Amino acid sequence: MKNKLKVLRAEHNYTQDQLAKAVEVSRQTINAIEKGKFDPSLVLAIKLARLFKTEIEAIFIYEDQAS
Repeated sequence: MKNKLKVLRAEHNYTQDQLAKAVEVSRQTINAIEKGKFDPSLVLAIKLARLFKTEIEAIFIYEDQAS
């Protein structure tokens, strides 16, 4: 799954640490999501979308490998 988290974080002037605290995860989790090494839970995706006042689909791009 691709994502635009790093871009959104930069646009909103959040450090990884600030964003992590805002959505109650570790900085390492934010880093792993940004690098595509970790897919967030639905709850975390919702928290991020609400924080950035956007929809989950504007942050995370699901790529169906079957198509």
